[in-house]
Amino acid sequence: MKKVLILGAGLVSKPMVEYLLEEGFEVIIATRTKDKADKLINGHPNGKTVGWMTEDMDSLSDMVRGSDLTVSLLPYRYHVDVAKICLKHHKHLVTTSYVKPEMQELDAEVRKAGIIFLNEVGLDPGIDHMSAMRIIDNVHNKGGKIEEFYSLCGALPAPEACNNPMGYKFSWSPKGVVLASRNGATYLKHGKIVNIEPIDLFKDRFTHYFPGIGDMEVYPNRDSVSYVDIYGLKGISTMYRGTYRFKGWCETLDLMKAINLIDDGDHDYTGKTYKQFVAERAGLTGKDLRSELKNKPGLNPTKTALDSLEWLGLFTDKVMGYGLTSPYEITSDLMIKMMWLEENERDMVVMQHLFLASYPGGKQEVVSSRMLDFGTPATNTSIARTVALPAAMAVKMILTDRIKLRGVYRPVLPEIYNPILDELALNGIKMEEEYNLPVDMIIK
Repeated sequence: MKKVLILGAGLVSKPMVEYLLEEGFEVIIATRTKDKADKLINGHPNGKTVGWMTEDMDSLSDMVRGSDLTVSLLPYRYHVDVAKICLKHHKHLVTTSYVKPEMQELDAEVRKAGIIFLNEVGLDPGIDHMSAMRIIDNVHNKGGKIEEFYSLCGALPAPEACNNPMGYKFSWSPKGVVLASRNGATYLKHGKIVNIEPIDLFKDRFTHYFPGIGDMEVYPNRDSVSYVDIYGLKGISTMYRGTYRFKGWCETLDLMKAINLIDDGDHDYTGKTYKQFVAERAGLTGKDLRSELKNKPGLNPTKTALDSLEWLGLFTDKVMGYGLTSPYEITSDLMIKMMWLEENERDMVVMQHLFLASYPGGKQEVVSSRMLDFGTPATNTSIARTVALPAAMAVKMILTDRIKLRGVYRPVLPEIYNPILDELALNGIKMEEEYNLPVDMIIK
C-alpha cells in the first residue's frame, strides 16, 4: 500500500484525505493541530496522525523518507524546505501553490532523482491552468492562434449567503485573502503592458456577467504577463487574469487601502478604540468619523464602502484590546470575526475563460470555458473540493504511474491535465466549453 504524507490539516485538506483513503492509500497527516487531523481521519484503519511543528526538520525528514509521496498544504514559504527534503530522499512532492524561483531551480536535480514535484495543482492555480490549456492546445492543434485571453475566477459566498455590505464571506485562508488585497497587478491589454500600483488595485475593475449568478466585479490578479510563456502564447495581444467579487468588496478594500487600514508596521494600540484607530490611520479627528471620511479631499468613498466600515464596527467606541500590532492584523481579525461563512451556508466557485482565436483564412471565434460549483454545508465547501481534489487526483496518478513526467512541473501538459480534468468531471467539477461564439462576446 502506497503511503502519502500530508503536511497540514487546514480548511482544504478534508476532501483530499477522504479521497485518498477511499482510493486505498495509507494517509499520514502531520500537523501542529493533531486534534483536527484526528477528525479528518475519523478512525479509518489506513489513516494516521502525527503532532508536528514546522521547525522540526529532523522529524519531517524521517516522515518523508518513510512515505512514497508528500503533499505540502503548508504556507507557501515552507514549500522549498519540504522540497529539498523530498529531493534528498528521492520522494515525489505535490503542492497547490505557485512555483517560486527557488523551486524551479531544483528542476535538474529532481529529474536526475527520477521524481516529480508537481505544483499549482489546486483551483487557482490549478483547474484554471488545466482548463485553459485544454482549449489552447485544441486551438493550436487546429492551426489557430490565441489573440486574447481572459481568465477570471472567484471563491465567494453563494448569492443567498451574500448578506453583508461587502458582498463577501471567508471560506478559506482568510488572512491570505486580505493579504492578497495589498498586491499590485500587471497585465497585457491590446499589446500594451499595464502596471497597477497596489494603492490602485481596486480602482482598476470592470463589471462582468456570469450566467446563473448575474453581474460581478472583476479586478486584476497579480502578474498576468508571466502566463504568456507558461501557456505558450507568444504574440498574444491580451493576457488578463482577474478575480471575481460581488459589488461591495472592491470599493470597501479601496477605501481601506486609501486610509492605511491594512498596512504592515507595528504600533502601540493599547486602550485605543476602533474609531480612534481609523481616525489616526486616516489623519482625522474622529469627532464625526463617517462624515469626515466622506468629505476628506481626494478620498471620495462610496456609500457602500462607508456602510461596510460601519457594519464592521470600525466607527464604534469599543476598545480593540490590542497592544503592539499592525493595522493589517487589527482589520483582518475584525473582518474574519464578522465575515466567516456559517456552517449552514453554501459557498461557490465561479471560473470563466474567454479566448479570441484566429485561424488561417481569416476566421475568428470566441471560445468560452466556464465553471460554477457550489459547496454542500453538510459535507465540503466548494473551495475545499476544487483545491483539494485536483491535487489528490494528481497524487493517485503519480503513484499509479499514470503521470510519468520527472522534474518540476505545473499541470499545463496534456498528460497531466487531461486525466485530472476528466476525473474532476466525473465528480461534478466540470468546465462547460463553447466554441464558435461571436467575436463581440470577448471582453472589451
